[in-house]
Amino acid sequence: MPSVTQFPPLGHDNRTMVGTQEAAYHLDREAHTLRKWACYENGPLRPVRINGRLGWRVADILRILSEGGAA
Repeated sequence: MPSVTQFPPLGHDNRTMVGTQEAAYHLDREAHTLRKWACYENGPLRPVRINGRLGWRVADILRILSEGGAA
């Protein structure tokens, strides 16, 4: 049985961005879904690309969560 990664609650530190795995965890989505959002630019969030990696803004994730969830 695979282990489930637990991430700290958003807003409990001073990070402005999180990685794809952590963003997917908080949004209750698969990481692949977020990568598709980034590729097709059709999701409720837009990532920041940093040296070929995706960074997801904590403020955007919190906004989506306060609006009632990701599409």
